[in-house]
Amino acid sequence: MWVECRVLEAAFGGRRRSLRSTVMRLPCSFWFLLLLGAGGLLLLHLQDLTETLQQQNQGAKVMFSQVQAVRKDQCPYCPDNDRQSDPTEDNFPKPAQPVQLPVFPWVQSSSPINPREIASAHITKNHRKLLLKSGPLVQQHNADPPGQTRESLEQVLRSRQRLMREVCAKYTSGTIKQTITRMHVSRIFVEDKHKLLYCEVPKAGCSNWKRVLMVLQGLASSTGEIQHDEVHYGNHLKRLDSFNQKGIIRRLKTYTKVLFLREPFERLVSAFRDKFENPNSYYHPVFGKPIISRYRSNATQYALRTGAGVTFKEFIQYLLDVHRPVGMDIHWEPVGHLCSPCLLDYDFVGKFETLEEEANFLLRSIGAPSNLTFPSFKDRNPNAERTSSEITRRYFAQLNVTERQRAYDFYYMDYLMFNYSKPFKDLY
Repeated sequence: MWVECRVLEAAFGGRRRSLRSTVMRLPCSFWFLLLLGAGGLLLLHLQDLTETLQQQNQGAKVMFSQVQAVRKDQCPYCPDNDRQSDPTEDNFPKPAQPVQLPVFPWVQSSSPINPREIASAHITKNHRKLLLKSGPLVQQHNADPPGQTRESLEQVLRSRQRLMREVCAKYTSGTIKQTITRMHVSRIFVEDKHKLLYCEVPKAGCSNWKRVLMVLQGLASSTGEIQHDEVHYGNHLKRLDSFNQKGIIRRLKTYTKVLFLREPFERLVSAFRDKFENPNSYYHPVFGKPIISRYRSNATQYALRTGAGVTFKEFIQYLLDVHRPVGMDIHWEPVGHLCSPCLLDYDFVGKFETLEEEANFLLRSIGAPSNLTFPSFKDRNPNAERTSSEITRRYFAQLNVTERQRAYDFYYMDYLMFNYSKPFKDLY
């Protein structure tokens, strides 16, 4: 183009030649600058795409089996590094079998991952699309069908554990040395007689699970005779962080590690209804007062003084605020933070939606007394309707699309890791 301009300039003379040259040079300069700018934009776009792919695949570039091999040497106290695979059980190795320890066919050697990395992961819409395209992590239904046979239930439990490990491997790096601290095991209750470790997830059947543990320890003859205050304030059960480091490591290696959880939004609404819609001498003054003070304009003196009457929208504003006026609470903290599943690699992952069936299956597997079954009663606010998916939808209908999306982002790793489907179609 520049050559053409020079030829035209030489062909005309005088003022007319000068004017024509000026006119012809303008489009040449324009096209040159336009091409230069387009090239720069293309380079910036490619660089941004490359960074996105690198962030997404930071922990997924290495095959899961390779990650396990690397971490075995780095974590000498991880559960059963010497387990051997059994080709008769879908290539899922059995654990080394301690005395009286139940043998679950889906349990295989663990590869613990730091849960703090998951908590700090920057999850974006592009990250989610890349995840769905690059791996077999496909979400299905929230609850498994009831009345399953033993074989089908074992298959479901095996599938849950496999998905949990795949998500952990995909979102974390396999090269960081892991250290289990007391904080990681602070929510875990210990039952030594049947070699059971249970991580407490509030609003997912934890009160009745504590009753079961008390019966297993011989502290009561039946779950029905244990009152709510004895369960939560009696201090009858030992926590794993109460042992020394050697005791913690030994139990993590040889005991059955159990985790029961619930659909995140349903668990959140259940916690809100329990703590803020009923009289409560702790949550109203400790959480209600600062929430109302921060998020309610023209609050009455009574509301500011008592903390009563927090709305669900105000509660969500508090939950999503990076500068919360009061800290987090275990009743709505994500399970990934409470129980450190990527670090501790649970042997049994149960769900609240099929709680009784799966809990009783576990009790039979660990050799619990035959007359001990998981209780179904609701001892706190017994007259109130249990929080269901329909009730949950009614509460979230009070929020706008942005608030629902941000709440989903807050619990995104729980939804992904434990195979819960999106609760609303407009979420991404």
